[in-house]
Amino acid sequence: MDKIKISTAQFENRSGDKAYNLSVIESLSQKAASEGSDIIAFHECSITGYTFARHLSKEQMLELAEFIPGGESIRELTRIAGRHTIVILAGLFEKDSNGNLFKAYVCVDKNGLVAKFRKLHPFINPYLTPGDQYCVFEIYGWKCGILICYDNNIIENVRATALLGADIIFMPHVTMCTPSTRPGAGFVDPELWKNRENDPTSLRLEFDGMKGREWLMKWLPARAYDNAIYAIFSNPIGMDDDQVKNGCSMIIDPFGDVLAECRSFDDSFVTATIIPEKLFQAGGRRYIKARRPELYKDIIGQDHKSEQKVVWLNADKK
Repeated sequence: MDKIKISTAQFENRSGDKAYNLSVIESLSQKAASEGSDIIAFHECSITGYTFARHLSKEQMLELAEFIPGGESIRELTRIAGRHTIVILAGLFEKDSNGNLFKAYVCVDKNGLVAKFRKLHPFINPYLTPGDQYCVFEIYGWKCGILICYDNNIIENVRATALLGADIIFMPHVTMCTPSTRPGAGFVDPELWKNRENDPTSLRLEFDGMKGREWLMKWLPARAYDNAIYAIFSNPIGMDDDQVKNGCSMIIDPFGDVLAECRSFDDSFVTATIIPEKLFQAGGRRYIKARRPELYKDIIGQDHKSEQKVVWLNADKK
């Protein structure tokens, strides 16, 4: 494997406005490519928008969703990737010929679709069907995986993807700044976003505190460290429907160190050089080799009733 440059982006998407969102994806992809990046990753549902989908009927979801790879958005991503010579990862809602709906994330290069992953733990809309398999594929000789947002909170998903060979895991999100039973969690007042030019300090305090970055840093570096992988975290900035999101898109190395992070309130990206040496130097590689699955394979694999409760979907923001 040779070293590569990966960018992770953040931008303020518009709900249901694919044309606008794809125009931002092209603008940021073009700039990243001009600065030498090989790959750029965008957030969960970056093409379609995300949070507004909690209000949509099945008919509306089917209208919004696309076939993959036959849909217009994949063709447009392919055009963008070819025009600017960069690999692009982005998210959208998918439908199949039987009327099933999925939360999808795709990797596209100049030749078209490279990989597609369906979110294992979707919840934003009741008509979404969970994915049923992991996804490991190759870009420029690197083994890559994808896990979408909540999928990364279930630690077995990250370990399984690493055990399947992934050295880089793309982790697109729409997260932070929502209520939780966790102390310090909650929504960020949209007025702070509107007033960000006059009072950036108050907004930054909310974004970087327990509502946002401080929570993220409790667990995200551990996923990279424990599994000796590069974690490519992407998240929107600004308003997503009626909720404020705080960006903080970042790249974390196998030591759990942040290599690059978006720290502005703007549509932007950061880039890091990914080198293979760290994969083998990191402690997580030794820990994986030291596993004794005979001790816990039956414990981890035992039957249980899966339960997923997302507090903020029904939260009173007042």
